[in-house]
Amino acid sequence: MLLNKTINIKGQELYFEHYNSFENRPTLVFLHDSLGSVQLWRDFPQKIAEATQCNLFMYDRLGYGKSASMMTSKRDVNYMELEADVLNNLLIELNIDDAILFGHSDGGTIALLMASKYPKNINATIVEAAHIFVEEVTLAGIHEAMDAYKNTNLAERLAKYHGDKVDLLFKAWTETWTSKEYRNWSIESLLTNITSPLLFIQGEKDEYGTLEQVEKTIDKVKGEAEKFIIPSVGHTPHKQVPEIVIEKVTNYIIQHLENQF
Repeated sequence: MLLNKTINIKGQELYFEHYNSFENRPTLVFLHDSLGSVQLWRDFPQKIAEATQCNLFMYDRLGYGKSASMMTSKRDVNYMELEADVLNNLLIELNIDDAILFGHSDGGTIALLMASKYPKNINATIVEAAHIFVEEVTLAGIHEAMDAYKNTNLAERLAKYHGDKVDLLFKAWTETWTSKEYRNWSIESLLTNITSPLLFIQGEKDEYGTLEQVEKTIDKVKGEAEKFIIPSVGHTPHKQVPEIVIEKVTNYIIQHLENQF
């Protein structure tokens, strides 16, 4: 059964979709990237949910997709920690207490923060191209995106999913990451609080991060951790090689749930 609606979480009007089809099964929680939305996941989450017989929850963060607009593009340096707080309140409100997180890019970082700050209701964590500190390659990739936004139809393509919010959210992403205040941002010290099993997926040729993001994360978490590096793939493996990612994630979830019993 699909429930799609908006919900108010501490003053934020957020759009979500909740497929609650499998009784006594965990809920997959999908967290989109810095320019993403529920719609941009396409059918990737549904395929994994059906293959694993898990329920499914997705939402647009404030300023994205069908959620309300941000009031300003200025973000706190620790904005992703704040997003983890919002997610925790959201899951409490909807009585989701057995979550398997899947986050891409910013969403992957938020998933790591959620697993670190609120481990009680997290069954497992899967991240794809997550960031735990700022790298030069990340900043270079963002500057390339800024050039594309000015000189191509990128803004028009994104507006299809974000409407008139697109300029504000793009500015929020790029100005935050390229600011002097953000240069020393890191969540490395928080990773030691993660005790749930972790799968870190990364494209070997990710244009926004090196494999050091993966290695440092795997090294610091306290729970079981596994990496899955995909050769010749960039920042969005779930779009570039969806069959490979779906197979890996599906097998990982099934094996993890079998080991619980």
